Amino acid sequence: MTDLALRYARPDDIDAVLRFWRKAATGTSISDDHAGMDRLLSTDPDSLLLAERDGVLVGTVIAGSDGWRCSLYRLAVHPDHRRQGIASALLEAAERRFAAVGGRRVDAMVLECNEPAHRTWATAGYGREDRWRRWVKPLG
Repeated sequence: MTDLALRYARPDDIDAVLRFWRKAATGTSISDDHAGMDRLLSTDPDSLLLAERDGVLVGTVIAGSDGWRCSLYRLAVHPDHRRQGIASALLEAAERRFAAVGGRRVDAMVLECNEPAHRTWATAGYGREDRWRRWVKPLG
């Protein structure tokens, strides 16, 4: 996996990431737009990790922390590059980031209908938490 480069996203990556998610990610979010991504990177510039191979975007994960909790979102790998260790590399980098800021537990947002993702997360050592449910309310 030596040809895989990991880096933090920059504001000029936003449009490419949004296009990438339309190909590689399952589901959409209310924040999947330029303004939402710009806010993410302005608030926490190191929150969006990108994986590139030969300069081509092949994977992403958002590794956000509010100083208390560590959360993962948008783990996505391009369909042509799956099962090559990219998701594992992204998760390891995210977990190192969390450990460096004193994180003690990580949670991940995973769509209920995304069975392949369930296997990916389980393989990475994450377990389903059935005691909690996410409650949401869109603002505006």
